[in-house]
Amino acid sequence: MTGYEIKKRMDTTLKYFWSASYGSIYPALSDLVQRGLAVKREDSESKRSKLIYTITDDGRNYLKKWLTLPVQKDELHYETLLKLFFGNEQGAQQAISHIDAFQEKIQKELPYLLDAEQILQKNLDQDTAHRYYLLTVKFGIKTYRTYFEWCEEAKKNSDGGWSVNVC
Repeated sequence: MTGYEIKKRMDTTLKYFWSASYGSIYPALSDLVQRGLAVKREDSESKRSKLIYTITDDGRNYLKKWLTLPVQKDELHYETLLKLFFGNEQGAQQAISHIDAFQEKIQKELPYLLDAEQILQKNLDQDTAHRYYLLTVKFGIKTYRTYFEWCEEAKKNSDGGWSVNVC
């Protein structure tokens, strides 16, 4: 795939749990090529010059080894939560505005996950990888439903005095 295609795939398939910018994708691809874990070639069939990256056997072996290593860190970065953490600076209305925007984003993205779940469920026997994709989709669905529930609860608790009940 090209770097553009990799970014596009990340922005659709992986966006619910992993993201990357072009500024991180292209240096990573260059590093993989330098280490012999991928090769690049120029696509001569297209009008524009495109670089196509392909994993090598060494790269696939490296990936398989990496998959066996313990997870080093799982991070969560939500600008919404950071802004809510400092919400006292702008007040309840601004906080509610951020919660509403977050909830709207969830409402738009949850149907994609639900559709993916149905498709994967129907095609589990076609590819063993679908079982693993389904695990990540189910995680996303549960997470998004919990986010939605949190949004509703947070807005109910914002009755002017912004009294939040801790669970």
